[in-house]
Amino acid sequence: MSEQSSDPAGNGGRVILDGPAIERAIRRIAHEIVERSESLGELVLLAIPAGGVPLGKRLQAYIREVSGVEVPLGKLDITLYRDDVATAGASSNMSASHMPFDITDKRVILVDDVLFTGRTTRAALDAVVDFGRPRSIQLAVLVDRGHRELPIKVDFVGKNVPTARRDDVRVEFSQDGGNEFVLVREGEGDPCAS
Repeated sequence: MSEQSSDPAGNGGRVILDGPAIERAIRRIAHEIVERSESLGELVLLAIPAGGVPLGKRLQAYIREVSGVEVPLGKLDITLYRDDVATAGASSNMSASHMPFDITDKRVILVDDVLFTGRTTRAALDAVVDFGRPRSIQLAVLVDRGHRELPIKVDFVGKNVPTARRDDVRVEFSQDGGNEFVLVREGEGDPCAS
């Protein structure tokens, strides 16, 4: 697909990944996770709401498809761990973490849709240790857009996308695999976002 595709939602941005490209990227991440795992029985996925949840579900399904192993998937709400919670306040979008498994001595892969400054990932790291002591924590993202403010490294990435700091990157997932896209709108984002 062309990097200059028009925005299907009419929001004035450019689409950098369409549905088939998103699908390929997620499948590639799932294959990399399987290939780099000594034992999938020691692996758990923790998705960061909101964009990490649909990505986590797809990764879980593709890992099962590739390996025949059902890797547990949990949801990790990081709202109260954010370093801006004092200024922004607790969000009405808070949702309970859902982790129906023990993470102690497991290999945890945090899953999020976009990596930007690293602050969301840092909050997730703080939240994870409140649930146990994993053997290792890795990070899988669909889009890495750079501009890190913290020393956060991505382990599994769908696409690296160079952006300006004030650009807005939005991932739109659909439940039926229909009209999905990753959109970049120039100069509209919050330079202090995740």
